[in-house]
Amino acid sequence: MNDYRIESDLIGELKVPVNAYYGVQTQRAIDNFKISNDHLSDHPEFIKAFAFVKKAAAQTNFELGLLDEIINKNIAIACDEIVAGNMHEQFPTDMIQGGAGTSMNMNANEVIANRALELMGHQKGEYQFCSPNDHVNLSQSTNDAYPTAIRIALYNLNKTLVERLELLIQSFRKKADDLKDVIKMGRTQLQDAVPMTMGQEFNAFANTLQEEIARLNTNADLFLETNMGATAIGTGLNAHPDYATKCTENLAKISGADVVLASDLVEATPDTGAYVIYSSAMKRMAVKLSKICNDLRLLASGPRAGFYEINLPKMQPGSSIMPGKVNPVIPEVVNQVCFKVIGNDLTVTFAAEAGQLQLNVMEPVLTQSIMESIRFLKNAMDTLREKCIDGITANKEICLNMVKNSIGIVTALNPYIGYKNSTKIAKEALDTGKSVYDLVLEHELLSKEKLDEILAPENMLNPHAKF
Repeated sequence: MNDYRIESDLIGELKVPVNAYYGVQTQRAIDNFKISNDHLSDHPEFIKAFAFVKKAAAQTNFELGLLDEIINKNIAIACDEIVAGNMHEQFPTDMIQGGAGTSMNMNANEVIANRALELMGHQKGEYQFCSPNDHVNLSQSTNDAYPTAIRIALYNLNKTLVERLELLIQSFRKKADDLKDVIKMGRTQLQDAVPMTMGQEFNAFANTLQEEIARLNTNADLFLETNMGATAIGTGLNAHPDYATKCTENLAKISGADVVLASDLVEATPDTGAYVIYSSAMKRMAVKLSKICNDLRLLASGPRAGFYEINLPKMQPGSSIMPGKVNPVIPEVVNQVCFKVIGNDLTVTFAAEAGQLQLNVMEPVLTQSIMESIRFLKNAMDTLREKCIDGITANKEICLNMVKNSIGIVTALNPYIGYKNSTKIAKEALDTGKSVYDLVLEHELLSKEKLDEILAPENMLNPHAKF
């Protein structure tokens, strides 16, 4: 018994695994695009979005009298099964491919058609009863179905990204509360500045990430504008005059996303502006996240020859030659994820710019880059939260001693002894090794009582009027 069936297309005949729900065009994509080892099957939200699009298209075609009721019913069942998580292994096409996404669109068409055929009592490949092109792809082109699926997938993926970001922010806020009474030196340009609390420092980490939620959500909303009904280039060729509007309405009901039809489908079909600005928002978040990880590694440096203000959870031995060494491996890996996201953003930029005339054929790499960035960021934020932030502790005595011995506290004396005297005290402290406190008293610039009041750490943490 053969373990394959024969299917044909424009190019000719080809063997397809007998039990495969995909068909000849998917098989050609498998053979042609062995590129990234990142497959459509690795992206369930994208597959589900394809099912939403195909179900909405079939329902619209049925309502317009263009599709048989039985075929529509079984296409809908096949789509619902895919949304439920079935047959996702039947989407083996590489995420990076030529053809502007045609292979992915046909992968979806073939899987849905063959499952519908099975439901109707026919054999896979008996496309005269339900065709990937004539029925599942009716009134569509890859150039509207594919980007619409991308947009719905990215809109939903953004929700999961924001959820992970919110959990990380909560972790920083809890740590800020735990460390709110730890006095330490703030630093600018890696030099002593003025005192602060570690709680203030960690709360600042939380707040800078909090800002990114609005940016991500605002930019993700741009994905809700779709070009369904545009067909090949936006003119709507081969689609019913009412198809675009009705299909968009059906898609909104089926997907649960508030999708709207673009006002100019010729403009919308090659436009990738939403991808560019969303990728940029992820890059902005990655830059902030990487800076935070830089700070964590610096604050934990040591233990004897660094800052050593905080302790990161010990995750693994740090060296094959240096006994006792433990490295900050979790912030390090998050740094690297952030670099990847920044690089992916550049890829998105190039791919968007490379569009020509009525279509951007580089959407596959653009899509893969954004989806990879989302996946990497989600994993990185979970890892940072669970294996690092939640377990951080502070070395309180080290932090306090740095404050007491810092030249930086002379800044607090400016309003009382003037900038010139403050500079003189700072220089003498550096030259002699004496403390700022002792030198102020030695030069009789302030009384001990006044000096103690000014330099009390709690009086240097917030704005206040001159004592």
